[in-house]
This record gives sequence, structure tokens and C-alpha cells, in this order.
Amino acid sequence: MAGTDQRAKFVVFGSSIVQYAFHNNGWLSILADLYSRKADIVLRGYAGWNSRRALQVLDKVFPKTADVHPDLVIVYFGGNDSMKPHPSGLGPHVPIAEYVENMKEIAHHVTSLSEKTRVIFLSSPPVNEAQICKYLCVKLDELQRTNELSRVYAKACVEICKELNIKVIDLWSVLQKQDDWSTVCFTDGIHLSPEGSRIVANEILAILQETDWEPNLHWKSLSSEFSEDSPYDLLAFDGKTTLNVSDWDFYRRN
Repeated sequence: MAGTDQRAKFVVFGSSIVQYAFHNNGWLSILADLYSRKADIVLRGYAGWNSRRALQVLDKVFPKTADVHPDLVIVYFGGNDSMKPHPSGLGPHVPIAEYVENMKEIAHHVTSLSEKTRVIFLSSPPVNEAQICKYLCVKLDELQRTNELSRVYAKACVEICKELNIKVIDLWSVLQKQDDWSTVCFTDGIHLSPEGSRIVANEILAILQETDWEPNLHWKSLSSEFSEDSPYDLLAFDGKTTLNVSDWDFYRRN
């Protein structure tokens, strides 16, 4: 009989785009639905955090002494790092050079957890500046986030991942391929709408399907937990043929 020890473990680490990723048809709710009976998705999202704060808890979120290490780690930091610096020196801004070093340290840590641990980074997404201004009731010249700054940090994240041979999704570019992206991909100019989340989930699934990782972590490649025949399986109307409920996923999602 298949047991829970065979269930894969995904850990998602990041700021608000991670913390809110189960809300409002979020991208993690999409993945959790597909991976039900196949993988445990563990959310470690902290709204407002930057890469500097992430380093302070890296060993606690991903202890190297853990009995079980993740099969997949998804990391997202950059949106808050890319905000303009405050004159006081406080706030979430992290200079680009420090951001690069922080993300490299995070990458080295999670890739060293185990031989089986796979890693995907998400870059900072674009922002809709006009929508943010409306949501926060501020003028454009008072805005602490700009699409250009998001681009700079997204590009840095992509370059880090190329250097370290880590899979990366360039959210800044991917989301802007969507027609009317600035109005359909966000709820407030920063956080993802259901359509924005759908795009992110599809990009993650594409990597999981196309990358030659062993084992393959795409949901269609993972077996369902406790999927063996059982005397308690549902019966068809003839009273003889059994219906395995886990097989219904195929018909529902294809």
C-alpha cells in the first residue's frame, strides 16, 4: 500500500506574492488543486519582506539538519527590494548589488539541501504604476515602486539564475506578454489577480513538465497517494465495476 512517505514536498518561500498565493484563485491554490494526493505544498510567505530579511530566517525555514528536505523549492524576492530608498535608511529597499549577493546566498543554501531538491526562482513582476497610485491615493511622483526598477531587479534575478544554473521565471517579461496586462494581471497594481496567477501557475507547470529532472515533478508524472484498488472503491451501476476516484482527475482537468 502506498504511504504518505511517498508524497512529494514543495516549499514556497517569498514575500506577499507568496503569502497571498492561496487567496483569490491564487497561483498556489491552482497548484495545490492539481497536486492533491500527490504533493504537500508548504507556504512560507511573508508580506513586506525583502531578501535581507529572508537571509535572517533561511536556516529556520530550510534547516539542513531536517529529516526530510523539499523535492522542490520556489523562491520569490525582489518586488520589495526594488522599492526606492527612504531618506531615513529604513524600509524595504535593498541596493541592487546587495540584492544579487543575497539571492546568491539563498540559492546556494536551498540547492545544497539535498541531491533531490530542485529549485525555481521567480523574478519581480511588473507593476501598474497608475493602479498603485489610485489604490494608495498618492501622486505619481510620490510612488515608491516603478516598473523600471522592477525590470532592473528582475533582470538581475534572471542573470543570477543563469550563472548558477537555476530555473527561473522572468515574471516581469512573462506577465507583460498578456494583452492588457496592466489592468488584468493585478488587483492593486502589485499583487496578482486570478488571471495573473493563472499565468504564473502555467509557467511553473511548464518548467516542471519540460525539465528532465528525475523524478519528473509535473503533477501528471506523480502517482496518487493510496491509489491502489480497494474493496471500498465506488461501484458502477452494475455493482461489479469499480470506479477509482483518483482517476476522475484526468477527466476533470483534460
